Amino acid sequence: MNSQTSQMQNVARNLERLVNQFEKRLRTYFMSPDKRNVLILLVTTGIICQNQIDVYDNFEASELKNIWSSSTMESKSFEIQSKVVRKGQSAAKITLRTGDIVEAGNDSSLVSERDELEEADYLVCHEGTKYEYQFSLFLPDSFPIVPTRLIIAQWKQKCPRRLCSDDSPVLAIRYQSGKLFITLTTDSGRRRLYELRDEIRNRLLDFKFQVRFSKQNNGEIEAFLNDKNIITYKGITGYSEKRHYYAKNNTFYFKMGLYRDRMPEPMSIYIDEYTKKEIIENQK
Repeated sequence: MNSQTSQMQNVARNLERLVNQFEKRLRTYFMSPDKRNVLILLVTTGIICQNQIDVYDNFEASELKNIWSSSTMESKSFEIQSKVVRKGQSAAKITLRTGDIVEAGNDSSLVSERDELEEADYLVCHEGTKYEYQFSLFLPDSFPIVPTRLIIAQWKQKCPRRLCSDDSPVLAIRYQSGKLFITLTTDSGRRRLYELRDEIRNRLLDFKFQVRFSKQNNGEIEAFLNDKNIITYKGITGYSEKRHYYAKNNTFYFKMGLYRDRMPEPMSIYIDEYTKKEIIENQK
């Protein structure tokens, strides 16, 4: 049994135990069934609210936390090091070498390779809910400047069928030919939301994103780079059922690291100070 499944089962058992305890106490005070059910609902809601997403990784531990899946990364490609850090004593380093996690090409894409951290299944974003991500990235001055397609962070919409598995990420941070840019891709195609031509190697890049994924016009993306607002977007932020996704209740998952078209030269990226939290909005 993996740690994510065990954690969810523990939450369910604790919830059941607490509800049973409250039922016994309520019976003791001869509360009517209707009132008892209302109070149980309030208690249950409070417990669930405490389990809303709020995770943090400073990469100080020697092993990956259970908020990550390493299924899209070779084990030899990941290390905890102390030479480049954003805060604390250590940070993650991912090195992509040719031949790592290869994905075959097709009519619309070249052969690709990757080494990425992917958020665990229980942390996926749900359509219509707002989330905040923060993370720091660092590209060393030896990082190659090439025209090869490269994605260093991405949000993918979960594909229920193989017909959409090759779709581009909905939101992506890309670095190509010495330019950093952020793209949004939906049914209507790809658009560039932000581009930076300045030299970004050998400097820390502190990103913050507030996102709501939706195939309706209530989607939104607010992005900051080193505390500067770089994107304010409202509109569609997801694929629709026309692209073989679900008609509703879609989920989206986050990955960061190195994903590129195949090339011989290795690349390394440093990652630190990652947070993700669900933004609680006032209900009107």
